[in-house]
Amino acid sequence: MQRLAVAVLLVGAFLETPDAQAARTFTEGHDYVRLPQPQSTTVLPGKVEVMEVFSYGCPACNIFEPKMNALRRALPANAQLVLLPAAFMTAEDWPMFQRAYFAAQFLHVAEQAHQGIFDAVWKTGELATTDPDTHRLKERMPSIEDAARVYARLTGIKPETFLATARSFSVDVKMKAADSQILAMQVPGTPSIVVNGRYRVDSMGSPEELIELVKFLVAKESTPH
Repeated sequence: MQRLAVAVLLVGAFLETPDAQAARTFTEGHDYVRLPQPQSTTVLPGKVEVMEVFSYGCPACNIFEPKMNALRRALPANAQLVLLPAAFMTAEDWPMFQRAYFAAQFLHVAEQAHQGIFDAVWKTGELATTDPDTHRLKERMPSIEDAARVYARLTGIKPETFLATARSFSVDVKMKAADSQILAMQVPGTPSIVVNGRYRVDSMGSPEELIELVKFLVAKESTPH
């Protein structure tokens, strides 16, 4: 009888699962926030932008990266992931990482080098901002020249080419625009996800929960307003 009771409970749980999943809803103001001012997106017409605000110097972003990879693989066909580097932690060298990212983006190697730059900060220490023994911020932070050497190793881009791009007016403009957009989106910290310039995700949860929430918001933005 005991085995039969357990079997019945398991079957009942299995039968209830689809209904429970179908009934799941997400609440504005709890799971996500509607931005006071919708932001312009950078994706092609018909695509829904899924943006991660991040920094290579952010330890939480490094830990979060496997979850972002899972989200990237699970996005619907009409959604596109974009990255926006933040610079608000100046003491931790975030402006340098922001400048380096935009230089790599202009040179079309940002995606190719993405994981490698995280590893250079948090694994190999080439671009580390903290001392591995004391865990305190280093007195000498990695420079844009240091970043150029790492990008050269990862992508083959010559350091002088990378540095010329990093110091260009175009990168300066991109940095100022990113800072303004992050402020307008009221990003409280990193990592942060914004869907289609309209909704900021406030409930990260497990990888499965995050994927489900982002898909919910993508579907919401896929229907006419």
